[in-house]
Amino acid sequence: MKVDPESIEHWKRKIAAYRVFLKNWLEPSNLAGLRPKLKFQTGILAGFALMASVLLGVTNCSTEGTIQKRLDEDLKKSLEEVVPAALYDNNILQDTLSIPSADYNIGAKETMVYIAKKLGKVTAVSFKFIAPDGYSGAISMIMGLDREGNILGVRILSHKETPGLGDKIEVTKSNWILSFVGRSLDNLSKQQWAVKKDGGDFDQFAGATITPRKSVQAIYRGLQLFKDHQTQLINP
Repeated sequence: MKVDPESIEHWKRKIAAYRVFLKNWLEPSNLAGLRPKLKFQTGILAGFALMASVLLGVTNCSTEGTIQKRLDEDLKKSLEEVVPAALYDNNILQDTLSIPSADYNIGAKETMVYIAKKLGKVTAVSFKFIAPDGYSGAISMIMGLDREGNILGVRILSHKETPGLGDKIEVTKSNWILSFVGRSLDNLSKQQWAVKKDGGDFDQFAGATITPRKSVQAIYRGLQLFKDHQTQLINP
């Protein structure tokens, strides 16, 4: 767009006038007279608040990409723990499908499912879910399943369970979470999907029955979610 000389001169005069105004306003004698006034004090505070907001915005923009990269790396690591790398050759982080999950009590109305493919064929799926009723709060998990619905792996992402008791759901604290590998809705009955204290197939922890009980129940509900959407997930 071409700018005519008259417009350029107009803006030059305006800028010059603003510079003169700013120079005069910043004169020590002028500032000394303004300091006691409430408007001046309010203006200074507003100016600092504006500067802080701008700095926060710039910082957020400059770090947003880095934060997202770290989150993607953590998610990729978790996915690799529940879906063996040998099962897929696609970008599992980008090959996703969202399915409704409000009726399954796993902590979300929609669940993002990560699809693993080998030579274009779906070999496994993985998704995050929550046991909302752990002893000390929500227990966040991730689970990998083969296309038939057999568990490839389960890992705990976060929890607030009691150290030394409920935290045995972590793979770093005990092998309990590994006992789900190979289990499915087909090879265990509904009654077996419970801790042994409740007549089921899974161990509980001494002094901490609620944590494993609620974890088993949530995993069972996650399997139900997969089963109800199996055709859609393995033939996306």
